[in-house]
Amino acid sequence: MATDVKRKVKKVFLDYLEEKGLRKTSERFAILEEIYSRHDHFDAEALYEEMKHKNYPISRATVYNTLELLQKCSLIRKHQFGQQQALYEQSYGSGQHDHIVCVECHKVVEFCDPRIHQISSMMGQLLDFKIEAHALTLFGRCGACRQRDAAKTNADN
Repeated sequence: MATDVKRKVKKVFLDYLEEKGLRKTSERFAILEEIYSRHDHFDAEALYEEMKHKNYPISRATVYNTLELLQKCSLIRKHQFGQQQALYEQSYGSGQHDHIVCVECHKVVEFCDPRIHQISSMMGQLLDFKIEAHALTLFGRCGACRQRDAAKTNADN
């Protein structure tokens, strides 16, 4: 995590914990550090396993509870892409972006297209809504899965 972002994120979390009268534990800050040292979408169980593998003395409950706190103070976002388990990603300093998810291998790709923001603004004006946020998720099959299936089909013929 970049030093400046690291300091700001820790401050946001510290302020939130103080405001809510919650404990400022080393485990909570270790989870925050781990999340902001990665650049992908992750699930809670994988985060727990990675932290255990790195010998952090942390419980599964602490991971899940901390993820909830980090959502509440807007440091992470939770996504539910179709039927798969919830995935999380950092949200501090990240702009609006959307996702394409492979329905076969569950690969998640982020993208940003300013036309989507323009459509959102236009629809807000047209329907008299003040748009505060949007989420767009497209589902399909990635190139690798399509190639694998084509190779399998060719082998079967």
